[in-house]
Amino acid sequence: MSCAFEVNFDSIVGPTHNYAGLSFGNIASQKHARSKSNPKQAALQGLAKMKFLYDLGVKQAVLPPHARPHLNILRRLGFTGNDKEMIAGAAEHPRLLAAVYSASAMWAANAATISPSVDCADGRLHITPANLLTQFHRSIEPVCTGDLLRQIFADEKYFAHHQPLPASPLFADEGAANHMRMAPSHGEEGIEIFVYGAGAHTSDTSPQIFPARQTFQSTQAIARLHQLRPVRTVLVRQHPDAIDAGVFHNDVIAVANCDVLLCHERAWTHPAQGLEEIRSRFAGVYQRKPRIFVAEEGEISLEDAVQTYIFNSQIVSLPDGTMALIAPLECESHAGVQRFIQKILAANSPIRAVHYLDVRQSMRNGGGPACLRLRVVVNQEQWAAIHAGVIFSEELYAKLVDWVQRHYRDELSLDDLRDPQLIDENRVAIAALESILNLKISDQ
Repeated sequence: MSCAFEVNFDSIVGPTHNYAGLSFGNIASQKHARSKSNPKQAALQGLAKMKFLYDLGVKQAVLPPHARPHLNILRRLGFTGNDKEMIAGAAEHPRLLAAVYSASAMWAANAATISPSVDCADGRLHITPANLLTQFHRSIEPVCTGDLLRQIFADEKYFAHHQPLPASPLFADEGAANHMRMAPSHGEEGIEIFVYGAGAHTSDTSPQIFPARQTFQSTQAIARLHQLRPVRTVLVRQHPDAIDAGVFHNDVIAVANCDVLLCHERAWTHPAQGLEEIRSRFAGVYQRKPRIFVAEEGEISLEDAVQTYIFNSQIVSLPDGTMALIAPLECESHAGVQRFIQKILAANSPIRAVHYLDVRQSMRNGGGPACLRLRVVVNQEQWAAIHAGVIFSEELYAKLVDWVQRHYRDELSLDDLRDPQLIDENRVAIAALESILNLKISDQ
């Protein structure tokens, strides 16, 4: 067993954070469509979450926002002229304009699927950026995401990078939001759990309201690319009722850390079978039982799970060997969620504390604490090889807060996306951030 630990790579919320309601199947995104957003507040809330976890002793790092607007996409779609003329042309197509200005890369859980080196046959950490093809505004992210990850994890001795899966509906991939890992500790070879919603050719019913975003074939492909052992790979299918209730990703309905798993009873089809496979696989490999806490429908309904994002909490390992639950503020006032949390705390589980954090700007667009971070398990040598400019510290936190205060607008409406000045504001902001992080943020 190697000495390893988990690092949370949190995305910095971008300067163009807005509520366009682009994400079909995401209840909060659609509910708040066309509301005014508060980009400065959103970014500061995200940074405050990083600082809180850093102060708890959790390793933290940052991912930068992508450069926006994505002007190359407009050129590929036939818009011509200079930058401001292209934006003026795109303004006649409001959803397209919102898409090229989207700050959706803020949800780092969709950036990639990452398997730690202890799980992979070649002993390297494997990274596959998500293709995110089911939503146009997200499908324009993978090139920049892959470029950033190659800069941050640059040493080929330790890190193996893969291209996003082919851009076909057969291989639709949403990244770590549909991936969990369980093991007695971060340093031991783990059981990787992939969750899909479509493509398995079974007789199970399909969602009737919203589409499934992850396919069976994509999970199989990633497991092959990452050289995972089949005996330590589990594939489970999202429950169609959960998808129709707004559970567009597995991390809205389940979360795991080491030997602890929290989930809703309707997270997956054939839930007893899925949970039993996880239990038996874990017990068979490690000769001990995992600690699984299942919320029943009568305790927390699917709708309440989506509204509170209790399962989009983070479970983090602390230096003293215990764990903490990092929950959105919305969980604090929900009676059923509180009973579930108290049951966990009273069960002599590793989770000994719960902290409620305000990420409401992200929540209004359908992303809780766990959506904002990409989990990366590394050993000491790999940690030393990561690009130093993104490693969170008191000094970096102060620089980023100052950067946000100087470059972000207090409010942003969809009509503001027509403002040609916004292009220049964002170029200046991204250039300043490149200097702070010592990274090249591709304008694609």
